Formats: sequence, C-alpha cells, structure tokens
Amino acid sequence: MAEKNFATAINCMDGRVQLPVIHWMQERYGTEYIDMITEAGPTKFLLEGSEEQLRSVKKKIDISVDKHGSGVVAIVGHYNCAGNPVEREEKEGQIKQSVELLKSWGFHVDVVGLYVNDQWEVEVVTG
Repeated sequence: MAEKNFATAINCMDGRVQLPVIHWMQERYGTEYIDMITEAGPTKFLLEGSEEQLRSVKKKIDISVDKHGSGVVAIVGHYNCAGNPVEREEKEGQIKQSVELLKSWGFHVDVVGLYVNDQWEVEVVTG
C-alpha cells in the first residue's frame, strides 16, 4: 500500500495536545500532513453533538479523505481536558464509543482512538 501524505485527527482545541498527536501520527503512518478537526472535548462533542454539528464534522472528514487522500482518522481524548473534564477511564470509554460512531459513518479509512496522557505522550486506546 502506498503511503499517504495526509492523515486526519479529530482532536481537542487544547494546544498542548496538537504537536504530540501530529508527531505520533507522522511517525506511525508515515504521513507528512495531519488534517486537524478540533473541538473542545471532541469525544463529548461527537457523542452529544447535534445532527448539524455532526454533519459539519462529517463534511470535514470527507474533505480530508476525498480531497487529501487521508487513509486514517484518529479520535483523540486527553488528560486535563477543560472541555470534557472526566476521569481517564470514562474518557477512554468515550474514545471507544467515538471510534465505533465514526466507523458507522462509512468512510473507507482506518479509525484509531488515542489518549494523550499526563506526560503528553500518545497512547493507543483502540484501533
């Protein structure tokens, strides 16, 4: 399989998690660019968002997949999230639910769930 130049992350708007996720995805998937879709507390946003909000996310994913050729979408939760201040165990459950939701949308991409820990290191939750 040819390496893709793009991957996609549904990430928190928190600036502390941007670079760790970008670097991890570049190394893991051999991509140069990461299309970043950001929200405060993205897993909560995906699971509790309105149909209109979810349509907006789907449209952004579609652009990344269709126009940029992204072959993977990561859903990211992180330590000390102001937009979704829940314990790690609950956050990991939300990440897993979000991965399943995204898979149900029918994009032909790999979907991975990631957690950025208190050391700002990326850990795979699912995928």
